[in-house]
Amino acid sequence: MKSRKKLIYTFLVTIGVLIVVNVLSNMYFFRLDFTADKIYSLSKATKKILKELKEPVTVTAYITKDLPPDLINTSREFKDVVVEYSSLSKNKIRYEFVNPSDNDENEQKALKSGVQPVVLNVRDKDEVKQQKVYLGAVVKIGNKTEIIPVIQQGAAMEYALSAAIKKLTITNKPAIGILQGHGEPGLSAIHQIYSNLDVLYNVQPVYLNDSVYNLNQYKTLLIIGPRDSIPAKHFQQIDRYLSEGGNLCIAATHVDGNFQSGIGYVLNNGLEKWLKGKGINLGDKLIVDANCGTVGAQQDASGMVIQVKFPYLPVITNFEKHPVTEGLEAVLFQFACPITYTGDASRKFEVLATTSDKTGEQIPPAHFDIDRQWEQKDFPLRNLVVAASLIPKNGREGKMIVMSNANFVINGEGQQAQPLPPDNINLFVNSVDWLSDDTGLIDLRTKGVTSRMLKPMEDGEKMFLKYLNFLLPIVVIIIYGIYRANRNRALRVKRMQSRFV
Repeated sequence: MKSRKKLIYTFLVTIGVLIVVNVLSNMYFFRLDFTADKIYSLSKATKKILKELKEPVTVTAYITKDLPPDLINTSREFKDVVVEYSSLSKNKIRYEFVNPSDNDENEQKALKSGVQPVVLNVRDKDEVKQQKVYLGAVVKIGNKTEIIPVIQQGAAMEYALSAAIKKLTITNKPAIGILQGHGEPGLSAIHQIYSNLDVLYNVQPVYLNDSVYNLNQYKTLLIIGPRDSIPAKHFQQIDRYLSEGGNLCIAATHVDGNFQSGIGYVLNNGLEKWLKGKGINLGDKLIVDANCGTVGAQQDASGMVIQVKFPYLPVITNFEKHPVTEGLEAVLFQFACPITYTGDASRKFEVLATTSDKTGEQIPPAHFDIDRQWEQKDFPLRNLVVAASLIPKNGREGKMIVMSNANFVINGEGQQAQPLPPDNINLFVNSVDWLSDDTGLIDLRTKGVTSRMLKPMEDGEKMFLKYLNFLLPIVVIIIYGIYRANRNRALRVKRMQSRFV
C-alpha cells in the first residue's frame, strides 16, 4: 500500500515538474550554442535592435507543413529564432505561423503578402517529382512591411530578420553618395551592393560639376571603378569633403583585362595620381595568383567547355583581423593590382586583405593564354595587398578604404548581369558600414560559415594524402590482424602447456 502511494506521489511530482518547466520555457527562452562561430546565438546587433523597439512588430511566417527533409530543420530553426526574438523583446515581437497548403484562403493570403512559392525537385521513393513549397515571411510595423521571400538557413536567417526589422524601424537613414559621371557603373549595374546598402542608408547618385557641390550631406562617398578622366576640380571637392570629416570607400580599377581581345592593360583616369598624393600607390602590374578562379575554355575536338584556372582572377582568402573582414572567407577579385603605402606617419595604413603566398606580377600589356601551364616560378611573391584602410591621426579628416579592383562588385547590365559571390558583396558593404554605421549589423552580415576553401596543395602533397587515406586503414587492419593472430597463438600455446603440467 505504501509502495503504491509512493508511486502515485512520484508520478504527480513528475507531472508537476514537467508543467512548471513547460510554463517557464514559454516565458524564458534559452539554448546552448557549441558551434565554433556561435551561429545559433543572437548577436549584439540583434539584441540592440530588439531593445530599442518602440512599437510592436508582427512576423507572419508562411511555411508549408510537409517540407522536404532538408528544409524541415530550416523551418524549425526559424520558429525557434522568432520565439527567441519575442522573448528578448519582451513580447514586442508578435508572430504567427501560417500553412498556405491548408486551404486556398491561406495561400491567397501568402501571395497577397508578397511571399511566392518555390518549386523544388523532391525525390519520392524511386522517382523525382516537383513540389511547391512556401518558406517565407512578412515583417510588419504599422502600415510598413518588409518581405523575406525565402528563409535561409543559419546566420543568414538572423541577418534577414534583423535587417528587415531595422529597415522598418529606422526613421532617418544616413545618406550615402555614389559618384557618377566618369564612366562608373550605374546603380542598376551594382544592384547587389545597392540592395544591401538600402537597408540602412539612403543611397543617392552624385554628379559633381564645376560649381561647389555639397558633399557634406553624405556620411560616406563611394567611388566605384571610374573609367573616364576625373577633372581636377572634382578632386578638389573630394579633398574638401575628406578634410571636413567625410569618408571615402574606393574600389579602383587601375589595371583591367579584356576577355574578347585577351589582353590585360593599365587604365589611367587620374584617380591613381590622386591616391598617390595621399600616400597610396596602385601598382601598374597585374596580379597573378595560384589561388585563383576559373574561366570557360572550349576544347577544339569535342567543342565541350571546361573550366580552366585563370591566375588573373585571384581568390583572396588572407584577411587581417578587422571589423571589415570579420567572417569573410573568400573574395574573387578580377585583374587586381598591388597596393603599397609611402605616406607619412600622420595617417595610419592598415592592411585588410592580401593575396596568397604563391603570387606573381605581370607587366601590361599582358596577353592571356588559356592553355598556358603555370609553374611554381611564375609565383615568386607572396601576400600582396589588395585592400587597405587609411585613418588620419588628427581626428578631423575622414577615413578611407581602398580596394585595387572594382569588377568584383559589378553585376553588369541587362542580360549580361551576373550574380556575385556573397563575400564579394560582404567585403564592400562591410567597408561602408565600418565607415558609416554603428548599429553592429556589420558583424551580423558575415556571421557564420558560408564556405570553407580548401588549402592549395602541390600535386605531390595531394598524391601523398590520397594514398595515405587509402592505405592507412588497410595497414591498421593488417597490424591489428597480426596482433590478434599472435595473441591467439600465445593463448593456445599457454592452454596446451597447462594441460601437460
